[in-house]
Amino acid sequence: MTVLDAAPTGSAVPAVRGQGLVPVFVRLKLTLLRNGLRQSSGRRAAYVASLVVTLLLAAGQVIGLVVLRGHAQADTLVVLLSAVVALGWAVMPLFFPSGDETLDPSRLVMLPLRPRPLIGALLVASLIGIGPLFTLALSLGSVIAVAHGAVATVFGVVAVPLTLLVCVALARSVATANTRLLTSRKGRDLAVLSGLVIAVGIQFVNLGAQSLSRAGGLSALEPFADVVRWLPPASALGAVGSASEGAYGTALGQVLISLLALGALMWLWQRSLVKLMTAPDGSTIAAAEPSRDRSGAGRAGLYGLLPEGRTGTVMQRSLRYVVRDPKTKASWVTALAIGLIVPVLNAVQGAGSVYFACFAAGMLGMQMYNQFGQDTSAFWMVALSVSSARDAYVELRARALALLLITLPYTVLVTVLTAGLLGEWEALPAVMGLSFALLGAMLATGALASALFPYSIPQDGAFKNVVPGQAGLAWISLFGGMLASAVLSAPVIALTVWLHVADRQDWLWVLLPLGAVYGAFIGRLGVRLAAPRTADRLPEILAAVSKG
Repeated sequence: MTVLDAAPTGSAVPAVRGQGLVPVFVRLKLTLLRNGLRQSSGRRAAYVASLVVTLLLAAGQVIGLVVLRGHAQADTLVVLLSAVVALGWAVMPLFFPSGDETLDPSRLVMLPLRPRPLIGALLVASLIGIGPLFTLALSLGSVIAVAHGAVATVFGVVAVPLTLLVCVALARSVATANTRLLTSRKGRDLAVLSGLVIAVGIQFVNLGAQSLSRAGGLSALEPFADVVRWLPPASALGAVGSASEGAYGTALGQVLISLLALGALMWLWQRSLVKLMTAPDGSTIAAAEPSRDRSGAGRAGLYGLLPEGRTGTVMQRSLRYVVRDPKTKASWVTALAIGLIVPVLNAVQGAGSVYFACFAAGMLGMQMYNQFGQDTSAFWMVALSVSSARDAYVELRARALALLLITLPYTVLVTVLTAGLLGEWEALPAVMGLSFALLGAMLATGALASALFPYSIPQDGAFKNVVPGQAGLAWISLFGGMLASAVLSAPVIALTVWLHVADRQDWLWVLLPLGAVYGAFIGRLGVRLAAPRTADRLPEILAAVSKG
């Protein structure tokens, strides 16, 4: 649905002229939300679950902050927490956009709307959602935690909406300034960097939290809080703490900093909006390239080592997706980064286990899920070449083999590195065998999930991985498959646990050949079971993966 589709024919312009943009965009936001939830029960369930989780987290945050009222370090926590939330507002919309069409200014280019009233309407519409609700609850709890006295309460009344407005304006200005970049092909390729940044960032946050616990608590963060409390929007909540201490001049200055930041963000947002709606878009215009003779180049280099026939062709196509397709590349780079960072960082800290190396096999095994979704509408060419269960089996087997070309050496590398950092070489065969068994189980469940629960990966957004209405399928495919993989790996896991409990570590080497054979067997079995289902459901799969 587009913006024009949400309004009755012939009534959009009079409504805007008579009532202003704000009520129109608010109704539009609510209409799009309601119509989106009507599309499927899976989408309704996902939204309700997200809302419930957010409300529970928000309630927990408020209760926790209220309990901290009067604590010596409450002001430090409030200031730093608000800064983290603001950073999330600035970054996360670029990585995980919600797909809300009322907040996508590129859809409003052809409408006769002026930028200044438009950003006001978009700002108010942006306040409707789960994210603003969580931020509002967090700001309210923060004010309750640090406000002492009537003057501080007055500053708190101003700080709560000001913090929320600065966060939303920051997110919208950053998103608008990068709209064309993110919707271009080069911009979609930034998903690779974003996945790596998130993977590394989460682990460093974990490392920082552990270091903080060893340092003796929040008192170690006071020097950072003294700086952050002068940065918007944390300065708005910092003003409440300053007013509680009687530093009214300081509190006024901190509020003014947030107000100036809000004005600057609105000005930058307006400038970006004007540029977006008036300047020509040349980001996707490719320079003319001289024609080159590509005959014989298809199997050159390392691709020439692949087997002949359909197997080699499918493997080459899958590997080229990893190299060239932005969405596939982003997924692989993220999996590779997290699969290495989690075990290695824990090993460096000396607090991890060598069995954390199995995380690498699990992350890369997830790439087997939704195999046909990465083809999008081009899957029809694959469907035309599949006329029997045998063809489907060769197709799935070749895709699994292409995945194994990367996954097997990577799993060995991460396992050896983790064992070396921890000095637990005796557990190396067991970890490697367990990783192979887990990888085989995920290949099996991934092949079945690709046939039974296919979904489309949209191409119109840089970081959207599921089209609206198919989120339920994605959750069932991924998390249901991961749960099934754990069940399929249970025999090898149980044997590993028994050998440790029975103090038979000298027999751990048995797990390496056993896990490799079991993983190969269960993976091959899963592909064979998925093949006839893939052949029988080709029309349904094609319809599902072509929605993007």
